[in-house]
Amino acid sequence: MSSKINGHVSPQPCPHLLDFRSCNGSKPFRAFQDCIRVKPPGGRAAIRREPSEVPRCGTCEESFRSRLYACAACAAVFCHAPPLHSHASAHALSIPGHEIAVDVDRAELFCCACRDQVYDRDFDSAVVLAQTITATATTSTSGSTAMQRNVAGYQPENLRKRRRVDYRPWAPDSREHIIIGNHSIPLHDATNASLISSTELPWGLRGLNNLGNTCFMNSVLQALLHTPPLRNYFLSDRHNRYYCQQKNGAINGAINGTKNSRLCLACDMDAMFSAVFSGDRTPYSPAKFLYSWWQHAANLASYEQQDAHEFFISMLDGIHEKVEKDKRKSLRPGIGDCCIAHRVFSGILRSDVMCMACGFTSTTYDPCVDISLDLEPNQGASGKSSSAKSHSSCNAEGDCMGSNQNCGISTLKGCLERFTRAEKLGSDQKFFCQKCQVRQESLKQMSIRKLPLVSCFHIKRFEHSSIRKMSRKVDRYLQFPFSLDMAPYLSSSILRSRFGNRIFPFDGDEQDASNELSSEFELFAVVTHTGRLDAGHYVTYLRLSNQWYKCDDAWITRVNESIVRAAQGYMMFYVQKMLYYKASEKQAAS
Repeated sequence: MSSKINGHVSPQPCPHLLDFRSCNGSKPFRAFQDCIRVKPPGGRAAIRREPSEVPRCGTCEESFRSRLYACAACAAVFCHAPPLHSHASAHALSIPGHEIAVDVDRAELFCCACRDQVYDRDFDSAVVLAQTITATATTSTSGSTAMQRNVAGYQPENLRKRRRVDYRPWAPDSREHIIIGNHSIPLHDATNASLISSTELPWGLRGLNNLGNTCFMNSVLQALLHTPPLRNYFLSDRHNRYYCQQKNGAINGAINGTKNSRLCLACDMDAMFSAVFSGDRTPYSPAKFLYSWWQHAANLASYEQQDAHEFFISMLDGIHEKVEKDKRKSLRPGIGDCCIAHRVFSGILRSDVMCMACGFTSTTYDPCVDISLDLEPNQGASGKSSSAKSHSSCNAEGDCMGSNQNCGISTLKGCLERFTRAEKLGSDQKFFCQKCQVRQESLKQMSIRKLPLVSCFHIKRFEHSSIRKMSRKVDRYLQFPFSLDMAPYLSSSILRSRFGNRIFPFDGDEQDASNELSSEFELFAVVTHTGRLDAGHYVTYLRLSNQWYKCDDAWITRVNESIVRAAQGYMMFYVQKMLYYKASEKQAAS
């Protein structure tokens, strides 16, 4: 049964764990206390073994698999390496009662039948007790050593008076500049491309562990970790987590001890960038970021599958909200004086509503961080969403790439053309004309007033009908280009096509010409969704050095361009071409 913990509903317990507890008593894991060892610095728990002992799988006798698990019933060790195979799951299915196992390197419970981590309070108590005993023994040993030093005339380290030094950002001097220049290599240098093996992954490409239905988070984080403006911002120490915590009175993750204060998502992003670009290739676990996001979005704090687009919007709002509170002023997204999230992703949409009787036009501007596009054709209703004014498109090509009810091919350019096309509002949406002083029929047209540095297009593949009381997924295939020119969808282009050269600049539209110089975009990340509405999986395709890579949680593989084009795109990230650098262009220039 589900239970409430701190106001949140905990998931249903594992049935195999309940059977294991019923067959082995009320506290079956207390005996594991003697089998757990804790490494002194950091206190990481693992299964105790001899220093020279190397654990191996009992079936394939290999020790380099991603995970090794020891059966809690017979202590046999088996590997678990999805999606290739899982000898641990095969052992659990062959012998009833052997479903529960313990991670050899992490001392964590794992259900081999469910293929997921499980939690048990009794097992957690055994690990905590082992950690306490290790910490007590370490303290007593260090205490006796300190007493011996005192007798010899040495003052203990913890009694020495220390001078508190404020943190200062590091800047290299002239001598250090010379050392850096002589002993460093740029991350993407065509002259050193021969030194990099063809099988080696690009710098900063690292898998992310699934923490329990968190593929929605991993897919978006992979795209953000390789967003050029965002990557350059964090890697250049523009947001230093140590300085931010010190400024806000947060030491070691405790923010003044107040309940209302929330953790800083930007600080967790800074820590994640440092870990991913450290050179370590082992998969990284973004548990700290997940916890901070749960603090910000308490209504989404669960181990259930969430929507990747909803996570993207919530995370950007969390970064913006924290910066806005720190600066104690109202920040306006889209004008350049906001947080890094809105400086990268925020643009401005223009909405023109024109009276069909007298031609009076009412213009409004709204900021947006993405544009949502509907694959379905309009069914008599407006195809524009409230947050980013979505739109639909269906090309007249006779191919069927989706399910039976979703035939036809849609293109991203077709969706954008329909998004910026003028539409007549219905009779129930008559516009109050300030010139006529009555409600009149009107035309509405959307356009892009200001382009962001990175444009995110969200494809609305999940539909919820309140009339039919049902939800479904739209599996229609979408063609998306690798290079995209946004000039036809700008406000200046739309107004010029409507009025020709006779138009006068309205409300600062003469500044739109600056957007035309940077209207070309390059695709660098595609987030895809496969499966059903209630049981699906998110995967990200990244374009690095003109090569595509598939990021499936902890697994990174190189793929062909054709696989990316055939993928069922859910979110597409385009960066301005002036900010996108390809290895082929560098080689041609050299």
